Amino acid sequence: MLRAALGLIAALTFCLLADSAALAAGIPKYITAAVNDPARPEADKMRDAERKPAETLAFAGIKPGQTVAELWPARGYYTRLLAKVVGPSGHIYALQPPRRPNAPANMPDLMAGLQQLAESYGNITVLPFGLTGEGFGVPMPVDVVWTSLNYHDFHNLPNADMAAFDKRVFDTLKPGGLFILIDHAAAPGAGTSVTKTLHRMDPETAKQEVEAAGFKLVASSDILHQPNDPHTAAIFDPSIRGKTDQFLLKFRKP
Repeated sequence: MLRAALGLIAALTFCLLADSAALAAGIPKYITAAVNDPARPEADKMRDAERKPAETLAFAGIKPGQTVAELWPARGYYTRLLAKVVGPSGHIYALQPPRRPNAPANMPDLMAGLQQLAESYGNITVLPFGLTGEGFGVPMPVDVVWTSLNYHDFHNLPNADMAAFDKRVFDTLKPGGLFILIDHAAAPGAGTSVTKTLHRMDPETAKQEVEAAGFKLVASSDILHQPNDPHTAAIFDPSIRGKTDQFLLKFRKP
C-alpha cells in the first residue's frame, strides 16, 4: 500500500514538474496535454526528445478550434498531436498518397493506418494527396498547412513543379493563414541538389521557393538545430538517423 502511494506521489510530482517546465517555456497547457496524452504510441513518445513536439507546436502557434491541412502525415506522429491540440471544435485534414498498386508486400499502407487513426479521434479526415487541383482537395480554406520532414520529397516526385505546389499551399489557406515547414537541413549552398540522395535541402532554398508563391516568412527557429550534424550523410544513415539538423520555418499568407 505504502509503495503504491509513494509511486502515485512520484508520478504526480513528475507531471507537476513537467507542467511547470512547460509553463516556464511559454508552452500552452493544451499543447502540454496533447504531448502527455496517454493514448500516444510508445514509439512516438520515444521520438519526442528528438522532435521536441511541445516547443515546435508552440512556435507554430497551433490553437484549439483551428483547421489544419497536414501534408504526408505518414504514420501520424504529428497528426495525433495536432488533433488533440485543435480539439473537437477544430479539424485536421490528413493528406496522404494512397499505397501504390505495385508497392512491395512489406510496405505498410499508411493511408489505411491514418483511416484507423481518424476513426478513433473523430476530428480527422483522411484525403488522398495529389499535386493536381487547387487546395489539394481540402473542402475549405484552412488556418494552417503543416508539412514535417518531407518538403524535400515533394521535389523528388515525377514532373515536380514546386512553384505550382507552393501556390496550391497558398490557395489552401485562409488570408492570414500559416504554412509551417520542418525539414532536414543540407549544407549551405546545396540548394536542392541532395533531395534524392541525402533527403535534405538548403533552408535558404526553401525560403526562396515559398516566398516566391506570395508568402511572407514571419519566423524561424533553431530549436531543432543539431550542431554536430555534418550534413554529409543521408538521413537514414545509422550514424545520423534521429540526430539530423532540422530547420523550422513559419510563413504567413498576407
